[in-house]
Amino acid sequence: MLRRVFDLNQEAGTYMKEVLEIIKRGTEEILIEEELIKKLKENRPLRIKAGFDPTAPDLHLGHTVLLNKLRQFQDLGHEVMFLIGDFTGMIGDPTGKSATRPPLTREEVVENAKSYQEQTFKILDPDKTQVMFNSTWMNKMTATDLIQLSAKHTVARMLERDDFHKRYKSGQPIAIHEFLYPLIQGYDSVVMKADVELGGTDQKFNLLVGRQLQEAWGQKPQIVITMPILEGLDGVQKMSKSLNNYIGITEPAEEMFGKIMSISDELMWRYYELLSFRSLDEIRKLKYSIDEGANPRDIKFLLAEELVKRFHGLKAATNARQSFIERFQKGAMPDEIPDVQVKVEDEAIRLTNLLKLAGLTSSTSEAMRMIKQGAVKIEGEKVSEQIEIGKGVRQIYQVGKRKFARIETV
Repeated sequence: MLRRVFDLNQEAGTYMKEVLEIIKRGTEEILIEEELIKKLKENRPLRIKAGFDPTAPDLHLGHTVLLNKLRQFQDLGHEVMFLIGDFTGMIGDPTGKSATRPPLTREEVVENAKSYQEQTFKILDPDKTQVMFNSTWMNKMTATDLIQLSAKHTVARMLERDDFHKRYKSGQPIAIHEFLYPLIQGYDSVVMKADVELGGTDQKFNLLVGRQLQEAWGQKPQIVITMPILEGLDGVQKMSKSLNNYIGITEPAEEMFGKIMSISDELMWRYYELLSFRSLDEIRKLKYSIDEGANPRDIKFLLAEELVKRFHGLKAATNARQSFIERFQKGAMPDEIPDVQVKVEDEAIRLTNLLKLAGLTSSTSEAMRMIKQGAVKIEGEKVSEQIEIGKGVRQIYQVGKRKFARIETV
């Protein structure tokens, strides 16, 4: 039975409204909401599916947007099925790719899958999480079974998918095995008898294939819930390791704390909505406190402490905050730091050129002199030599005692 987190004496309509508010928080789309309400009214634990291809060993906060939603379902009493796509991971997810993605080896998949489990249980309750591997059923599938599965979908429907459509129109190759990926992801839902499947907005097509295949197998189609893609530190592009705008959940506590404090005040609310476990009412009160004169930095402290505590524990979070205060505030860092954008022509820019273009020095020679004197800091750390800064990075720079700027390379 659904574990009610609210007063059991509440009217059913009020209770359902509050449950829906929790489920809908931060979601991009629910297909189809009316069907979800019907399932919830059955007053039974729903089977909630989310699949992860272990393509890399480390997760960042962008990955946790979906994990947080799974945790909310757990807190509402539902069954979470955490699917590790060890079979599909060896195919390679073509979603959003302009070229065929190279598949992973079995050894890479196994190693990454192990790391995934360890990291995800920092958010999910391991006692309420069913970890599954789609190789369990896919390795038993015969060639005949796979052909029959392929008969459930058409090439025309596959080419409706945006990335396939663009590649087809531009004459770029699409390998046959890439068409199998959404079919197998959908078939996973059939085997798992999923009531609800979660995924990023870029997975919408694949999730809908799951609905179609479930109907073909005589099952009630799953509800599709898409989650937004979290912006990285720059507040513009999606959080990504390749763009160097990410916060890894295994990063040292102080580094994680500092990165969270570097985000803009506007982006902070996006992170609160998608990453914090505070209630929407609490977040509304925090916004109101700023309207009444509270310092946004102090509200950001709360967010940084909450996230660092989640992945490193209370003591590490407390120490990270104290370290941040000692490095920045006691170092006479002003409350108001100007935001500056510097255009990068290539993939990176020399630090001396960056400081000049940002107005922190009058020339590159002055910038080099200040670096040699140990008077240049990036995120509170001294820089002792010429370095290059990549595109899409947003950091606080200090030259001397009084010149500060939060510079974003674009």
